[in-house]
Amino acid sequence: MSKSLFQKPIEIKISTVVAVSAILSTADSIALDAALAEMTGGTADFFEDDLTVIDVAALPSGCGQIDWGSLIALLKKYRLKPVAVRNAPPELAEEIAAHGLTLEPANAKPREEEAAPAPKPAPAPVAVAAAQAQPPAPASNGTDVMIIDTPVRAGQRIYARGCDLVVTAVVNNGAEIIADGSIHVYNTLNGRALAGASGNAQARIFALNMAPELVSIAGVYRTFEDGFPTEYARAPAQIRLVGDRIDILSVNTANRA
Repeated sequence: MSKSLFQKPIEIKISTVVAVSAILSTADSIALDAALAEMTGGTADFFEDDLTVIDVAALPSGCGQIDWGSLIALLKKYRLKPVAVRNAPPELAEEIAAHGLTLEPANAKPREEEAAPAPKPAPAPVAVAAAQAQPPAPASNGTDVMIIDTPVRAGQRIYARGCDLVVTAVVNNGAEIIADGSIHVYNTLNGRALAGASGNAQARIFALNMAPELVSIAGVYRTFEDGFPTEYARAPAQIRLVGDRIDILSVNTANRA
């Protein structure tokens, strides 16, 4: 008997979606291109087709009309995938929609969804590849921290929204962990770690065995194409933001890189 008799033609399931914010302080495409080139350091896969919300709140009033087509093309050039615009005036809704973007109100919040039932509303890990098995729902002791006790595999992304993230297992290469607060990895940190994702410049990243591909605090990035600094690699270390510079320190000494 055909399996189709027992299968629904379509199923809609909830999954966790994380979008990055591209906060513009200028509409000048040349300046934006130069800034993105400097940020990515020429790394082709610095971004991985991340869903992107364009935030125009910081644009000066006299910046002129935004060339949405050129802006979208520029972001896609750096593998950012624009899906919405935040803080734009309502009169631009039709123009924005004409370019395939939605107009997101300033107070809009992303849907917080889970890959599996969990007692808390904190987001669960999400596997980017559809064929990859979904991880178990994370344990949480409330709104202050999300705790992950299982390895974070390549292609998985975990977002601790509004709290710190604690990972007691290995974070593998190709994985991405994100927290609005600080990140604590009581194991090996490979992959990408982004703390202070909502703009908290006081957030830090800690790991017992530090070997990340990329780190970010409050939107300031640092990559390690040539490897993590040898004096801190594979050892307990912390990462913090000082001004617009990412600092690396041993957790045992005041040494810094």
